[in-house]
Amino acid sequence: MEHQFQHTKTFRYQEIARPSDVEKVLYVLHGYGQLVEFFIRKFRSTPEDLLIVAPEGMHRFYINGSSGRVGASWMTKESRDSDIEDTISFLNQVDEEISQRYNIRKRYLLGFSQGGAAAARWEQLGTVKFDGIALWACIFPPDLHFKTTSNNNVNHYFAIGDNDEFYEENSQKKLMEYYKELGYQIVPYRGTHDIVNETLTVILRQMDSNS
Repeated sequence: MEHQFQHTKTFRYQEIARPSDVEKVLYVLHGYGQLVEFFIRKFRSTPEDLLIVAPEGMHRFYINGSSGRVGASWMTKESRDSDIEDTISFLNQVDEEISQRYNIRKRYLLGFSQGGAAAARWEQLGTVKFDGIALWACIFPPDLHFKTTSNNNVNHYFAIGDNDEFYEENSQKKLMEYYKELGYQIVPYRGTHDIVNETLTVILRQMDSNS
């Protein structure tokens, strides 16, 4: 018989240094097998008035074998419900800590690949109210109900590259149609399964102007 209990764990996140009077934050959630140390570098060209905060998934592992390069994951199919709860609790606490150090007035959220599902769940199940959310090259979590995604006060965007190696053309079309039904603005771009600066800039500008 399986039993569960709660115990404290040390989580980590990184941020790109900004002026102490910054009032806007963009939380960025990495993809499967990535570490925040490297993922956050993709956002170095963002405006100085935007604080970038990159939390790291709770599960770290060796990418190949039992040594060498390390990556992180948000969850697996094993004990997924408790992992989802733990992740959302951790992310809520990250925002609490950021809010204690900065006078944040606008909160934006970006989830890339596996981090997209984590971002969607955080928006819907967490305590933080976001002014904009972008899901990037990911599948919307099937456990979230369609009706809960509709929020007129939040800008929703879905971005995917035409050369994404994880989604062939037909899959991309179906994915974009589904996100459109959910109320997301579709932002296709020329590129692979990666964060593209030009597309990121467009999304951030739209988020800022509409919030």
